[in-house]
Amino acid sequence: MTYTMGKGDRKSKRGKIANGSFGVRRAKKVKNEPKKENKK
Repeated sequence: MTYTMGKGDRKSKRGKIANGSFGVRRAKKVKNEPKKENKK
């Protein structure tokens, strides 16, 4: 059985959400790091 689109397709965004994985189609959100202040 082959899937082309939808929840069963691991390469699609919907499939990655259903599978709980990340990749090019569904990127992880990166937490903003606090800016380091340079004191002179």
